[in-house]
Amino acid sequence: DYCYALGYNAAQLVKCGATGYMSSIRNLSKPSIQWIAGGIPITMMMNIERRHGEDKPVIRKALVDLNGKPFQEFAKNRAKWAKETCYVYPGPIQYFGPDEVCNATSRTLYYEQKGK
Repeated sequence: DYCYALGYNAAQLVKCGATGYMSSIRNLSKPSIQWIAGGIPITMMMNIERRHGEDKPVIRKALVDLNGKPFQEFAKNRAKWAKETCYVYPGPIQYFGPDEVCNATSRTLYYEQKGK
């Protein structure tokens, strides 16, 4: 549903003449009916960085937040995961069926929302 929502939203942005925007879907930890579509101006994502001796407009890299819950979960289990097979296999894409199969959030979102 996420990719379809992004694509549909992108088409609506273009239809409305909102070029220079990146399609955005928020509230992803909720059921898709509660997702919030929007657009983010590309210019708002730009930073000036020095590259090869010149200032260049770039989109800043998204680095792993070492204090974030997803990384803390990894750090807590690092030794165990180095020795054991602890896969979480999401399975193939499901377009219909029970919610726990079709609408499961990613593990990253799960850990970010855990305890809220």
